[in-house]
Amino acid sequence: MGEVKEILMQLDWSPLVISLKTGIVATFFSFFLGIYAARKTVKAGPKRKAVLDGILTLPMVLPPTVAGFFLLLLFSTRRPVGSWLYGTFDIKVVQSWAGCVIAATVIAFPLMYRNARAAFEQIDANLVYAARTLGMPEWKIFWKVVLPTAGPGVAAGTILTFARALGEYGATSMLAGNIPGKTGTISQKIAMVIQDGDYLTAGVWVGIVMMIAFGIVFVMNLMLGKRMKNIKRW
Repeated sequence: MGEVKEILMQLDWSPLVISLKTGIVATFFSFFLGIYAARKTVKAGPKRKAVLDGILTLPMVLPPTVAGFFLLLLFSTRRPVGSWLYGTFDIKVVQSWAGCVIAATVIAFPLMYRNARAAFEQIDANLVYAARTLGMPEWKIFWKVVLPTAGPGVAAGTILTFARALGEYGATSMLAGNIPGKTGTISQKIAMVIQDGDYLTAGVWVGIVMMIAFGIVFVMNLMLGKRMKNIKRW
């Protein structure tokens, strides 16, 4: 126990700060992009829906290293997109914190999209029809009727998206690298100290991640529990 206390006192907390910042920003982008994509997919025809769903879900089923490889090809300064961003806006994605955010967003986005889509598909269409008969515009129906009704599913997707972005490793390592104090996340720190044979420090970081993960799941269950408490049990 004394060794653990000593490690905690000497611990460099930058990986936790970087991971939390990355998770929050990636969740912000994934939230709006996921809701927009889910809305468009739900309203699409069967064939178009199948194609869109396949493309938008692909990062979730691909190995993170494969997604990281494609992101590296896309944003490398030797490629058109990466070269244009660097030459026009002086934005370098590879080996930067922006790379952490992009990698985490790409990997976590499908969780937001899938949860939002499932929530939207379960909404009673009569609510939307009733709102239309009252003369509400479509944008107002979405924000005042559809989104609040789908609230629990959207909230669950947001929490799971944050958890996934917080623990992202494969794509982040390939795109952003592992620069201490800049792109070094908790997952990368754990892998690094294990390679050095420092299992005690790795165990401390694992414990921190497990506490954060438990807190995320607890909050999600608490939110869903409040929603379901008035539903009659069978």
